[in-house]
Amino acid sequence: MDTNFSKAKIFMVTTMVAAVFISPSTLLSFAQAQIEFQPVAPSIGAKVPLSYFGPPPSTFQPDLVGPLKLLRAGQVDVNANTVTLPLYHGQIKGNSTTGNVTKKIWYVLTDTNDKGNADQLGLNFSPKLTYAAVGQAVRVATLEKDTSLTFNAGTVDFSPNRTLVPGAAPNAFPPKTFSPGSVGDKDYTPLIRIQNAGNHIYDAPIVAANVDAKRLSAFCNGSPDYSLVHDKVLKICPGTGTSTGTVTLKLTQGFSFGRPVLYLSLDSSNPLAAALEHITYSVRLSL
Repeated sequence: MDTNFSKAKIFMVTTMVAAVFISPSTLLSFAQAQIEFQPVAPSIGAKVPLSYFGPPPSTFQPDLVGPLKLLRAGQVDVNANTVTLPLYHGQIKGNSTTGNVTKKIWYVLTDTNDKGNADQLGLNFSPKLTYAAVGQAVRVATLEKDTSLTFNAGTVDFSPNRTLVPGAAPNAFPPKTFSPGSVGDKDYTPLIRIQNAGNHIYDAPIVAANVDAKRLSAFCNGSPDYSLVHDKVLKICPGTGTSTGTVTLKLTQGFSFGRPVLYLSLDSSNPLAAALEHITYSVRLSL
């Protein structure tokens, strides 16, 4: 997690994380782009000396040593720690609760248990998503003729102001007070099952809601209105008839098997984790 707190705490929490990029060492040169970046050392966040960390103990997938881009759908900027992904649109069907008004939503795709579509769309293939539907963590979507998705319910309120006040020194963690910057309603979860397209499950986090394409177009060059979009959005630009929409999101530095990684988290079932990571609190992920 992206925090400055001096102590760590373990949560029973679901945070949807998409692995984006793995690098082979703490300093990696990219010959093609002629750029360098300095990821966080693998010892950060753990009471383990840097000398302990070596090559990942993986004989199953040695290619994961890196450098490797896992989320191939996105354009990763390792210097800015960002990823630019295709932006998809959908709608929440009107009902008595919403006054029968259809609400526009905008989302990204990161993971799926559909191997074919993972390969075609450049997503992370996650077979374990098959087991995500045992509770209420997955909602149903319908694929329309225009390739948009329609949901019966479930959206995100991006209007709250994120707050995080550290505890009294020297114990900054846990914080005195906190609140996430975006909150899903009781029906929202980023995990979806497309019922008329093979019943496959996708991680499809909402990054903007109840806003039309014209309004979003004002944020194509940055400076978005965070009462309308996710806190990790840096730029968001809806597509036109001839171009695909895109959204640029902030990545977080981390490590895995002693190797630096960049990852994308957009939703969590825990409000504190959501506040720490600048992501959406989705209570339904825990059900």
